[in-house]
Amino acid sequence: MIRVLFTILAGVLLGGVVHLVSVLALPRIASQDAYSRLTPMTKLNEVTQLPLADPSHSPMPLMDPAFAVAICRYDLSTGPLKLTVPVSQAYTSVSFYTRNEVAYYAINDRSAGKKVIELDLMTEAQHNELPEDEEVTAADRLIIDSPTSTGLILLKALAPEPGLMPQAQASLAASSCKVQAEPVAAKQEAPPPLPAPAPPPAARKR
Repeated sequence: MIRVLFTILAGVLLGGVVHLVSVLALPRIASQDAYSRLTPMTKLNEVTQLPLADPSHSPMPLMDPAFAVAICRYDLSTGPLKLTVPVSQAYTSVSFYTRNEVAYYAINDRSAGKKVIELDLMTEAQHNELPEDEEVTAADRLIIDSPTSTGLILLKALAPEPGLMPQAQASLAASSCKVQAEPVAAKQEAPPPLPAPAPPPAARKR
């Protein structure tokens, strides 16, 4: 009896481990993940609005027809990204995903507390390269570290009523995600002053 219970318990544990490994590995081995599906219909480092969801067609699974949706497919290999999203009248949210669809950050208009959600997205290495004085001058600037150099930014604006959908779409149309110029180099120390010129030789007495 004990042997049977032990066998059943071992089978349940093994099944749980296999299921967990499969769920975690699926995003990495799937050939048609979200990034791959969105590549043909989006531009790199640009905001692209997706068609509204309807019962017969949905660009992505589980899309809510009450939301206008846009995507920024980013690549940070050429530099940090500047994201700007004007908030809509009802509700606006921005979610960040790695290349393998792992969510690592999210923000909405209520937590931002501003009429425009503005932030800088960069890798940890790019963040570490920021000059020290840059950190001081950007104390109120939101900087997000991306775990991977490529990924997806999901922008959503709520339309509480069908008649407000154009306004929600307009707020996303005014959004932008652009690669910034290379960060300003740290201030170099001022060169030491040049030595004062030598006084002219005294005139010879005749």
